[in-house]
Parts: sequence; C-alpha cells; structure tokens
Amino acid sequence: MERANRELISTLKKQKRDKSLLFLDNVKIIKDALNKIEVILILTSSEQVPFEENNFKIYKTEHKVIEMLSDSVTPQCVLCVAKFKKQPLFVPKGNFLVLDSLQDPGNVGTLIRTSVACGFEAVFLLDSVHITNSKLIRSSVGAVFSQNLFEMTKDEFVEFVKSNNLKLAKCDMNGENVFTKSFNENIGIVVGNEGQGVSKELAKLCEITLSIPMKGDIESLNAGVSGSIIMYQIAKVNLI
Repeated sequence: MERANRELISTLKKQKRDKSLLFLDNVKIIKDALNKIEVILILTSSEQVPFEENNFKIYKTEHKVIEMLSDSVTPQCVLCVAKFKKQPLFVPKGNFLVLDSLQDPGNVGTLIRTSVACGFEAVFLLDSVHITNSKLIRSSVGAVFSQNLFEMTKDEFVEFVKSNNLKLAKCDMNGENVFTKSFNENIGIVVGNEGQGVSKELAKLCEITLSIPMKGDIESLNAGVSGSIIMYQIAKVNLI
C-alpha cells in the first residue's frame, strides 16, 4: 500500500468535477457496487484496509484528505474513486421507469430505490441529474448498483420508444385514478420535472395519464413520493 502524494491528491480534486466519476465513501456501498463499477483507486486513512488489494490501487492518506474529497459530513475511513461499467441498452420486457428532466438527487435516488423494490426492470434518466451524484447514491442507499440505469437525451429516448413500440403512462394530477385502473400489460411510468412536469415531447408518446387522489388542499405530492406510490400500485399484483 503506497502513500498518496500531493500530485495524486491534486489530480483527484480536478477529477471530482468530472461527472463520469464516482467518489464513494461508504464501505458497504463500495462492496455492493463492485460488480457494477471499475475501481480506479482507493484512499484509506486506516491501518486496516477494508478490501483485499487484488488489482485495486490502494493509497494511505490522512483522514482530512478524505474529508476534503468526500461530500459526506462524516465520511468513513475510505474513499473509492471509480466509474460505472457501461451497460448495454436493452428493450424492457417488464415495467420500467422514465425520469424526465428530474434535477433533485434525493427524488431520483428514492425513485431508483423504489423501482428495484417494485421489480421494475430499468430506469431511463432523460436529461436528469447524473447518476454519479453523491446525494443521489446515498438517497438510493446503494440501489443504483442493483438497477439497470440508462442516461439518454429526450430525442434518443423518443426514437427508442418509437422503434420498439413501447407503452408509456405519464404521472399528472389530471389523470385517471391509479387505484381504479387495471394494468394488464407492462408499461413505462414517466415522472416529470419537479416544477414543469412531463415535457411535451414525452407527453405525446404517453397513451394514458395516471393520478393519485388526494384530500384537503394538497394539489400534488413530491415527485419521489408520487412516483413511488404509482409504481407500487402497478406492481402490487406481483408483490402481494
């Protein structure tokens, strides 16, 4: 195990701005992620290395360096710099989730975690917050590493839907009551931007619109909450 030098630390500071890289600071999440990531290097401030060295480059450093590179308030004694392994795009045969320009990492992490719990096959992120966002990863509690995630532009996704004749349903407060709707075939659930809702490009592709009935003066729910409720309602036949 080598000791990290100033040049390496300076390089890592610059790489942290590169959205294609992951900076993971939780031992459990790192271990859960190993089959989905390519480890570039690992920094540790502990004498006890939490991983077998294998082909990993492991460097010893001071804990303040890890604090400087981590987004956590109290990071653990390890920091893993990695990137996602590229996943081949496939056409879902089951239910799937579409996130249309969602920018809140907490919402996206919650929706990805719920999609796994509901057995949804994939999540398509269209012009949304990047999946390497540390808050997104934390809010998903590592579920990003057990789901099929595809980042695309809206134009790419529109062509993908048309080419494969996929069925979509958008979430909107003016839609049909999701609790009285029957789902006899697999579908893609489109959750729109927190402020603007589903974009016109995707709305044109949606065959149905789903809503959640509410009492009181509440007009809508948080995107992460509403999307999760709708996914559970659609998946309940296979969950009960």
